[in-house]
Amino acid sequence: MISLKNINKFYHTGEEQLHVLKQINLDINVGEFTAIMGPSGSGKSTLINVIGFIDRKFDGTYLFEGKKLLDCPDDEISKIRNQSVGFVFQNFSLIENNTVYENVELPLLYSGLSFKETSKRVMSVLEKVGIPDKATKYPHQLSGGQQQRVAIARAIVNRPKFIIADEPTGALDSVTSKEIIQLFHSLNQLDKTTIILVTHNIETTEHCHRLINLLDGKITSIKELMT
Repeated sequence: MISLKNINKFYHTGEEQLHVLKQINLDINVGEFTAIMGPSGSGKSTLINVIGFIDRKFDGTYLFEGKKLLDCPDDEISKIRNQSVGFVFQNFSLIENNTVYENVELPLLYSGLSFKETSKRVMSVLEKVGIPDKATKYPHQLSGGQQQRVAIARAIVNRPKFIIADEPTGALDSVTSKEIIQLFHSLNQLDKTTIILVTHNIETTEHCHRLINLLDGKITSIKELMT
């Protein structure tokens, strides 16, 4: 599904050139649960920005479902991103003035669905992540773990091709972290959702199929964890 070939990424600051991704070669298949791990400054965020169609200024080839994305116009890339990628962030990134239901519904409205069409889909994903009773609550009324479940519901409501989870347990305690990783595992196992987990904590990779280690912009190892 995702194929990165000889990806290099440079940042230019004045006369200085920073080489932040170095000859990245990586394939991610449908249904995989892949972890990307590395210390701060290793290039994790830059790599997922490339994978998630946020950053298009790189050298090399990105094939998504066999299509070379650099050849696509910006509006087509935006459409592909909205339809194909679900994002889950460490800080939840919920809209505080919207209810749980409204936060989850928003991607569907952006996709052109009417309010009548969204109800069943929203409640279905809230059920899937275990918080159907929180639909009318606001983010500040929820625990951190519940807020992350809302974020996951929002990420999957459009039935994306893959999810990028960027340090999704970074703001959570250890017990809640395990619950959130178990939820990702269930989505991967039951719905065959492709998940790319960015983490600095080896304990969160227990359900992953592969572990990609990054250091100084390079892939230093790819380890098979389970099949």
